[in-house]
Amino acid sequence: MNANGKNAQVRPRRPSNVWLIIVAALFIVVPFLTWYLTWFGRDLSDQDIAKYLADEKNPRHIQHALSQIEARIEKGDAGVKKFYPQIVGASKSPTAEIRKEAAWVMGQDNTSPEFHQALVALVNDAEPLVRRNSALQLVRFGDASGRPELRAMLEPYDVRSPMSGTLVSLLAEGSKVKAGGLLGRIRDLSGAVQEFRSPLDGTIGRVVVKEGDPIAAARTILWLTPDRATVSDALRALAYVGTKDDLSLVEAFAQESATSDAETRQQAALTAKAIRARNAQ
Repeated sequence: MNANGKNAQVRPRRPSNVWLIIVAALFIVVPFLTWYLTWFGRDLSDQDIAKYLADEKNPRHIQHALSQIEARIEKGDAGVKKFYPQIVGASKSPTAEIRKEAAWVMGQDNTSPEFHQALVALVNDAEPLVRRNSALQLVRFGDASGRPELRAMLEPYDVRSPMSGTLVSLLAEGSKVKAGGLLGRIRDLSGAVQEFRSPLDGTIGRVVVKEGDPIAAARTILWLTPDRATVSDALRALAYVGTKDDLSLVEAFAQESATSDAETRQQAALTAKAIRARNAQ
């Protein structure tokens, strides 16, 4: 009761907004921290780079360190040379993505004999993307030993079955795919359905099997036509190391067709001209 003898009306307490604010903040902060800690553009100290390069259990750490070293090499930072042995070690990683990244980084310093030697080994790697990065970077060393791989970059790639079984599903001809993108599914001999993925960027060209067909391991499933970026990279590299034996392949891209664009045709013409001039000398 109040001073006048009347019952006081009890007002309900307003719920606190503190926990709502905390939860909302977590929805913002946690994704940001996750992005920031995995962002390759985040600067690393020398100590962090050495630590990340040695972290074989976390491939993204190694890739982050390699990307930082690449940027520092491009800026002319000689201090990163102390990491060169670790970079060569990364080129022997069981993880193809790390070998691919290491190959690219090693091409940034074409004065390093140890990088040159490592790239020569990688041009015979089992993974096509590793071979291709190696072949492209060897050109910076004036080394034409990756030329067969550069030619292969201009040609359709033979995609083979990773296992025996029955083809369950497959993307249609003309579909564009990225390296690592899903191509289809195979029911293996145990009855389990397994995914198989594209080894390269490109467009599905001729398909030689159809859904429901039995297939043996290593049998050709389809041919993957190279994408524009791959063709451009190969043409630019062949301008430096191509021979007269490459002219017919290069000039095919200089012809107007449904699969070539003006920029590609121009680069093909420049590459053919460079090859002829070199042969004339």
